[in-house]
Amino acid sequence: MPKVTGIGGVFFKCEDPQKLYAWYEKYLGITRKDGYVAFQHAGEGMTTWCLFKKQSDYFGSPALPFMINYCVDDLDGMLAVFEGEGLDVGLKREDSEFGRFAWISDPEGNRIELWEPPK
Repeated sequence: MPKVTGIGGVFFKCEDPQKLYAWYEKYLGITRKDGYVAFQHAGEGMTTWCLFKKQSDYFGSPALPFMINYCVDDLDGMLAVFEGEGLDVGLKREDSEFGRFAWISDPEGNRIELWEPPK
């Protein structure tokens, strides 16, 4: 059975991303590069942390305040299981240099980003 292998990213909305990035850098030492923060894991991979403007629709509905990215070991297998259970997996899919992505929603409408890192 395909499974989640970790948290790939945490994304949330705020009034002023630039100001909040500055606060996190000053007080917590969280420094972004190329528009996001990448926490490197001791082994392989990383966890991304990124801020979005409150008006962003990247999480689906502009009313949703956050989105979590889950690393998965078999994106196609996981989506096939969801489809077999009658869950909607048609939101969006994308292949890129960073891996393969799909977006689904949980039963309460929270956007979930699934990420299969490149091999």
